[in-house]
Amino acid sequence: MQQIFNFILKNSNRLLFLLLLVISFSLTIQSHSFHKSKIISSANFFTGGIYEKVNNIDEYFGLRAQNEELAKENARLKSLVFNQQDTTKLPQIDSIKGVKKTAILVAKVIHNSYSIQENFITINKGSALGIKPDMGVINSAGIVGIVDKTSKNYATIISVLNINSKINAKIKKSNHFGSLVWNGKSTGFAQLIDVPRLAGVRKGDTIVTGGQSIIFPENIGIGTIYKVYIDDLTNYYTLDIKLFNDMTNLGHVYVIKQKDADEVHNLENQSKKDE
Repeated sequence: MQQIFNFILKNSNRLLFLLLLVISFSLTIQSHSFHKSKIISSANFFTGGIYEKVNNIDEYFGLRAQNEELAKENARLKSLVFNQQDTTKLPQIDSIKGVKKTAILVAKVIHNSYSIQENFITINKGSALGIKPDMGVINSAGIVGIVDKTSKNYATIISVLNINSKINAKIKKSNHFGSLVWNGKSTGFAQLIDVPRLAGVRKGDTIVTGGQSIIFPENIGIGTIYKVYIDDLTNYYTLDIKLFNDMTNLGHVYVIKQKDADEVHNLENQSKKDE
């Protein structure tokens, strides 16, 4: 311990200089959006590379589990093929109603957090392939999240399990809308809020994307109603939604490029400036 104190005293000038340098560098980044965006992009590139290396090691040791999942998926697809009237047509798992196949980018999850309040996912595709912030991300089970930041080869996604996430959703059978949020508790559930009391809701009803935004197409699966809560002070329900997705176990995902997104964004930005 004495040696540590001696070292600090001996190098106090150098340590003070480094501390002031770090503080000034941080203040410069925070006060200049250009520098901040460059740092975020560089950080995404650096952390993305690390996550991909770690993910490759995890994948090597998890090959047995992945092979079992692939076998189950193959069995499911074969069952679908054998039960089709026209067996020459294979099921298209990479097509979404209203979205062209060329507007769907396949990416691999290389990092996934789900144990904190603001969870993010990192994928191994970025701006080089046209991925931009505010693009919707799904997989074969349902919604995953929304693209937040991108670098050339990587992107981070605001997970459905993020207390800042807010996604337009509806009750499939009645078309009553609400906002899908997360209360920060269970990884298997999200909450649909602002559902009007006149909506007929029942445990087991399916919840899908509402289509009132340009992020997700309409009718992408989200989950089913698990519990219904009534706020006596308002005319709204709060619904616990059991998610279709196991958000703790994500592999490949689809990033959706909505063709009119840029046009709508530009129009909305012009309206905000006019206010």
